[in-house]
Amino acid sequence: MLSPLDAERCYRAVASRDARFDGWFFTAVRTTGIYCRPSCPARTPAAANVSFFGTAAGAQAAGYRACRRCRPDAVPGSPEWDVRADVVARAMRLIADGEVERTGVPGLAARLGYSERQVHRLLVGELGVGPLAVARAQRAQTARVLVETTDLPMADVAFAAGFASIRQFNDTVREVFACTPTELRGRRPGTVGGTPGWLTLRLAARAPFDAAEVLHFLGAHAVPGLEEWDGTTFSRVLDLPAGPGVVRLSPAADGGAAVTARLLLTDLRDLRAAVPRCRRLLDLDADPAAVDEVLGADPALAPLVAVAPGRRVPASPDAPEAAARAVLGQQVSVAGARTLTARVLTLAGTPLAEPVGTLTHAFPRPEALADADLSAVGLTGARRRTLGGLAAALADGRVVLDPGCDREAAARDLLALPGIGPWTAALVVMRGLGDPDVWLPGDLALRRALAALGSSDAEAAGRWRPWRSYAAVHLWALAAPTLFTRSPADRSAS
Repeated sequence: MLSPLDAERCYRAVASRDARFDGWFFTAVRTTGIYCRPSCPARTPAAANVSFFGTAAGAQAAGYRACRRCRPDAVPGSPEWDVRADVVARAMRLIADGEVERTGVPGLAARLGYSERQVHRLLVGELGVGPLAVARAQRAQTARVLVETTDLPMADVAFAAGFASIRQFNDTVREVFACTPTELRGRRPGTVGGTPGWLTLRLAARAPFDAAEVLHFLGAHAVPGLEEWDGTTFSRVLDLPAGPGVVRLSPAADGGAAVTARLLLTDLRDLRAAVPRCRRLLDLDADPAAVDEVLGADPALAPLVAVAPGRRVPASPDAPEAAARAVLGQQVSVAGARTLTARVLTLAGTPLAEPVGTLTHAFPRPEALADADLSAVGLTGARRRTLGGLAAALADGRVVLDPGCDREAAARDLLALPGIGPWTAALVVMRGLGDPDVWLPGDLALRRALAALGSSDAEAAGRWRPWRSYAAVHLWALAAPTLFTRSPADRSAS
């Protein structure tokens, strides 16, 4: 990983226009007052004229505005916040999820278990800015995307991006982009199209990135009523603060390292929560170069990495949902888990105001699941008690699963619940909380793949740190290739 404070290495990345470091750090040029991504195509500034910041918020707070040419606010997020488990990283994950807009800095501090003063001190000490500045920078990014990709009135854009007033929105856009919102919209390329009521966004990733593979994996696990897969587009219902939303995800039309997201929201302000959840679902902020460097150096995994460089860990937009689905998937096939989950969805899920295609419900929140009569779902008595106990623990706060939770503490709390063992807890931390370094003890598919490679769990557990989650996905692809690519019969039928 590249330290954003290592000026010599940062400058080398800028001089080579290395796109791998986009989002890791930002380059601010004192002579122009502009900050850029490392891969900006503009002439490389003299080393004496540049400073480096770990976040766009830090550059903005120092008085720099975003480059109009490389648009540094449109890069994938720093993978550092998903890799690290400390308080600053947890805070950054919560801020990205929109926690400051929903509950303010007091709510953010409460979720982290620290005082407001401590949270502010920690973020300023590492990033140079506090949580409000970080949230403001992300609001500016959301506003730019909406201004440039939709025909929404500016007032709607302001409140959807999380600004408290039109004046605040106008002032921020002028300060960050050196133009008014109207001027920013006038510079957008081409025309804005799409379906009325839907927002269309481009979600960037770091190359290499096989969007079709990630979407296929999610489609192979799609639960009727909650998710839909047509062979190209994966759609699902998102449980968002103001109400259920729907997202349709498909590979970018230009074939680049990106996904096109079409969102239908109950409230436009939910965009701030929807986008990071979609990014988490597809693992868009991963650093494939760092992952492949470690796994590709291992003789057992090297052939798998060569075939599928940049492979991602498909996750869940909602960790409590991931936990419930992990319990429902214990000791059953993928098809069996889909069936059971669909029954739970119909029984306790939140219905959409109107179906969207085949999508009908959001996944039940823990409170609804804890109160539901699960006797008709088809679960064994033990599995029913496990699912009910998990839902109750999530509802009353004994188990906390959110972007800012302590992952080790979450795993311990899950293991304390009857019926949840190491495999289930590990799967929740891996696919629900996005931990890149999780191993699944006792996973049958992993055992089959390891046996084919002549390896064992004990050997793998140490060799592939800190990217064991990615190693597991490579091994799943070896053991169950149809979950990652269409079968020849499927291809010939399409």
